[in-house]
Amino acid sequence: QVQLVESGGGLVQAGGSLRLSCVASGRTFDTFSLYSMGWFRQAPGKEREFVAAISWGSGTTPDYEESVKGRFTISRDNAKNTVYLQMTSLKPGDTAVYYCARGGLPIGLTIRTARDVGTWGQGTQVTVSS
Repeated sequence: QVQLVESGGGLVQAGGSLRLSCVASGRTFDTFSLYSMGWFRQAPGKEREFVAAISWGSGTTPDYEESVKGRFTISRDNAKNTVYLQMTSLKPGDTAVYYCARGGLPIGLTIRTARDVGTWGQGTQVTVSS
């Protein structure tokens, strides 16, 4: 079993920045790099939505939800079994619980919807005050 543990959430003022981290542990030996990784978020009363994803391997093809393009950057460090989400120019509308996600199949298509996800993290709260 693989576990995903997020960290880095917190309270920040509008215009500020945060960097989320997600570390994979468990049965990740030599396999972390083979999976696409992503981030989703869920605000109160709303459905979980896609934020960003990065392809397996070196992650040369990141993908972003339209509202975060130019503000968020996803990256991965395969040697550390870690995926990051750098968030800048944060807005109150970015307030949500942010979830790390691993693709359902190795060497598969990048993540775009919840159906593409095989493993979820427990989530980390991000709150942006106005």
